[in-house]
Amino acid sequence: MQELDLRCYLVTGSPPERVVVDVAAAAARGGAGVVQVRSKPISARALTALTQAVARAVAVANPTTRVLVDDRADVAALLMRRGENVHGVHVGQDDLDVRDVRRLLGPEAIIGLTTGTMELVRAVEPVSDVIDYVGCGPFRATPTKESGRAPLGLAAYPELVAACPVPMVAIGDVTVDDAADLAATGVAGAAIVRGLMNAADPEGYARRVVTEFTR
Repeated sequence: MQELDLRCYLVTGSPPERVVVDVAAAAARGGAGVVQVRSKPISARALTALTQAVARAVAVANPTTRVLVDDRADVAALLMRRGENVHGVHVGQDDLDVRDVRRLLGPEAIIGLTTGTMELVRAVEPVSDVIDYVGCGPFRATPTKESGRAPLGLAAYPELVAACPVPMVAIGDVTVDDAADLAATGVAGAAIVRGLMNAADPEGYARRVVTEFTR
C-alpha cells in the first residue's frame, strides 16, 4: 500500500475550472497531501479535462501531492496511461468493486473507498490488501454530498478507527478548526471541501490544517 500524507485532503467542488485548478495548486503548495478531483454533475470528457488541468498544476506546485479522481476509474486509468500526474481513484459503495479497480489501475495506483458506518468499515477487512485508505463520514451534515447517513460527530471515530484495517479520513463539513480534535480520535486525515474551496488564502488554510492536525 502507498505511503500517503492524508492530514490535509482537498476534495474539489464545482466552481469554474480555473478556480478549481488554482485552489488545488494553492492547497498543494500549502502541504495538502492529496487532491481528489470531484465535480458533479460532470461528463466523463469534462472530468478528464479538468483532472488533467488540476494534475498539471499540482505537479508544478508540489510534486509530492497525490491526485485522485472521484468515482471514475476509467478516467483515472486513461490519464495514468497518458503519463499525467494522476495517481488513482476514490470510489463509492456503488462504483466498481475495488478488486476490479485494482485490476484496472495496477499495483501502483492509490485506491480509496467511501464508508460511514461500522458495518461498512468492517466490510473493508476482506479488501484491505486492495485499498489504501477509506473515507468515513459525514462528520457533520453537509450540502456538498448527500449520503443518507446520519452525521457521526467526533465521538464515533475512535471505535471506527479501531475497527478499520487501513487509514481513515474524516469527511463531511470538516474545517481547519476540527483538525486537531479529529487527529485525537485516531483518523489519519481530514478531507475538506468548502473550507478550502472558499478560503481567501487556500495555501495558508492548507498549511494551518497540516499544523493543527499534527499538533
